[in-house]
Amino acid sequence: MSTLTVTLVQTDIQWLSPEANFTHIERLLENVEPSDLILLPETFATGFAVKEPDVERYADAAIEFLQQCVQRFGAVVAGSVLVPQGDKKANRMVWCQPDGKILHYDKRHLFCLGNEGDFVVAGEHREVFELKGIKFLPQICYDLRFPVFQRNQNDYEVMINIANWPAARRNHWDTLLAARAIENQCFVLAVNRVGEDGYGTAHNGGTKAIDFNGKSLVSAADDQAEVITVKLELSDLQQYKAKFPAHLDADKFTLA
Repeated sequence: MSTLTVTLVQTDIQWLSPEANFTHIERLLENVEPSDLILLPETFATGFAVKEPDVERYADAAIEFLQQCVQRFGAVVAGSVLVPQGDKKANRMVWCQPDGKILHYDKRHLFCLGNEGDFVVAGEHREVFELKGIKFLPQICYDLRFPVFQRNQNDYEVMINIANWPAARRNHWDTLLAARAIENQCFVLAVNRVGEDGYGTAHNGGTKAIDFNGKSLVSAADDQAEVITVKLELSDLQQYKAKFPAHLDADKFTLA
């Protein structure tokens, strides 16, 4: 199994200002290392503006920006976008590939404390994406709290979580990311934002890559926009699972 080079982009998202956010991301990526995958935060174009009327009107521009990044960097580029879905919207991770194909995952677990379910339709399906023969489980923010949905059925090597995770619960973020990596025997790629959103919620980052032992391989500085790049050696994961095959003893769950 191959080496994977991943770039994680921790941004200060300007509220309902896609063009400013696109420019900010472009500047952060000016000197980025060649990568196979570039990950942006949840709602990277607008912030977590789920209550704002017609915020989904920015979806096309956000997806076009992802595609432009693919062309520029020759990598898969992914981030979440609020897209139209019936009379509401979906919080959708959009995964754009160099071959022109676009895959997506709609956030399954909606944040009741923020009334996300009043404005957003929950995703119905668990998705697995593939790159260079490596399989990825995409997740968005609040999904992190629901381990049964993320249970590795030996069907992925890397979990992704892109978020607007508040600073007030940062210790939960750090703890749960490590737990998901350990219990699922996988790498975890986690991307969070910094700065304050339009509802006054503060975010202090915590963007990082974690290995199957729960060890942080690389992490961004708190409270500042930053790009970090990491190489994942998938052979290390294979060797670890061969020596400690806990996944073979896991219970099988079926979601109703």
